[in-house]
Amino acid sequence: MNLFHLAFPVRDLDEARGFYGGILGCREGRSSSEWVDFDLFGHQIVAHHAPNTGIVHRNEVDSDHVPVPHFGVVLPMDEWHSLADRLRANGVRFVIEPKIRFKGQVGEQATMFFLDPSGNALEFKAFADFTQVFAK
Repeated sequence: MNLFHLAFPVRDLDEARGFYGGILGCREGRSSSEWVDFDLFGHQIVAHHAPNTGIVHRNEVDSDHVPVPHFGVVLPMDEWHSLADRLRANGVRFVIEPKIRFKGQVGEQATMFFLDPSGNALEFKAFADFTQVFAK
């Protein structure tokens, strides 16, 4: 099994620990005074203390203005719903509310976008049929 690795900037490591560890439920791995490893649904993400964060651009996708850059994970549908409920319960504001995109089309998927405290955009998706992830 291959794991994805992503290093990204955050303005405050304690704030990142509260969000990624506390709200998203990511287990914390190694860390230093400048970075923290997190287990994001089995993938390694690393929050690095850096001043430049946030959305650079937005592209239209299925009538939504999708923030760029963004990252996230494709989850099974039940985990996606549980995550959406946990985010709502913790008062996380959505950039794009949880919804079904491309309804009735090839690649139909659940999606939601939200920001971490540093302004980094995250998208979490789910497919009822995982064979549709790369379908055209």
